[in-house]
Amino acid sequence: MSNTSELILLTNPLARREAPWTAAQDAILNDAGFARAKATITAWPGYAPTPLASLGGIAAVSGIGALYYKDEASRFGLGSFKALGGAYAVWRVLCDTAAEKGISPDDREAFTAHARTLTVTCATDGNHGRSVAWGAQTFGCNCVIFIHATVSEGRKREIERYGARIVRSAGNYDDSVHEAQVTADREGWIVVSDTSYEGYTDIPKDVMQGYELMAAEAIGQWPEAGPPTHIFLQTGVGGLAAAVAAQYWRRYGADRPMIVLVDPLQSACWLESIRAGQPTAVKGDLDTLMAGLACGEISALAWEILRHCADAVVGLSDDAAVDGMRMLAEGRHGDAPLVAGESAVAGLMALVAAAADPEARVTLQLDIGSRVLVFGTEGATDPGLYREIVGRSPEAIRERLA
Repeated sequence: MSNTSELILLTNPLARREAPWTAAQDAILNDAGFARAKATITAWPGYAPTPLASLGGIAAVSGIGALYYKDEASRFGLGSFKALGGAYAVWRVLCDTAAEKGISPDDREAFTAHARTLTVTCATDGNHGRSVAWGAQTFGCNCVIFIHATVSEGRKREIERYGARIVRSAGNYDDSVHEAQVTADREGWIVVSDTSYEGYTDIPKDVMQGYELMAAEAIGQWPEAGPPTHIFLQTGVGGLAAAVAAQYWRRYGADRPMIVLVDPLQSACWLESIRAGQPTAVKGDLDTLMAGLACGEISALAWEILRHCADAVVGLSDDAAVDGMRMLAEGRHGDAPLVAGESAVAGLMALVAAAADPEARVTLQLDIGSRVLVFGTEGATDPGLYREIVGRSPEAIRERLA
């Protein structure tokens, strides 16, 4: 294990590059499920692949060959990759429950009437709840979103824009997950969560299948002669990381990129799970600036996929995230300016920190031949906080590109 002032790095002793894609993993994420998600989402109004931006300046100062940033700030106008998962899972819920009553989506009148009878709910740090609320508004069902004590008022207002009723819970994210499930059981609502737990796995699979579209887009956009050698992936509960890893694992097998997970130090549930060799919860308020990653318990489904293909995990400080937001906004090192939220830069800054540390470079096999992919998972989803951190509004950053 490497431990510097900037990062903690732990390799995964369970990682096996030769490990095959198993039947158990295929029951979670598979080509047929992805094809269905892709066909559905790409048919929605406003769909367009998000850009894959080259960060050649950062690559040069980091001593690697190439660095690309999948910029999710424009996804469906919601500002994050979560638009691919939550809304798609809402659609699947409506289709599945309608089918139980013999109703087809093609029967628009009956399907619309059915949707009005349903209420979907979830707990969120912000972006997933916005996607679920947008999906509910788009497809015509009711929505109640639970947020925990430290979710900002700005993110609360953004969710409310899509017609959801908000319930603020005491405690941390995991407490709000519990309250959402208990309330849903009592009220007859349907939980549309991006994390899985005992007795609740089917809907998170749909969420993750939606996320896979982002990874598939990146594969299609990749401009280098060979695939990425490394992918740095922020974690949270792990659904995003598992979806991206699954797409590359199924596509490339043993030739897949090295997968490096990235946790905020204040909510390092994947770091502790990799350390223990089994899912391990972390307690406390989990109060990290990287709000979308403030989770104390990993997803069981994500663990099934990542335990053998996540090669390492990094613990990252909030200060590093702040520097990453400012670095992208400034266009530091000659790269085009980008608007990135607090959780968007975790993978990027883990790469920057690891590349600057001699021991970490060796451990992660980072060198001038490395081709690295990171996912900028959100734009300025809380514009007020973004201005406070960066010193300029997201609009001012975008105007520099006009």
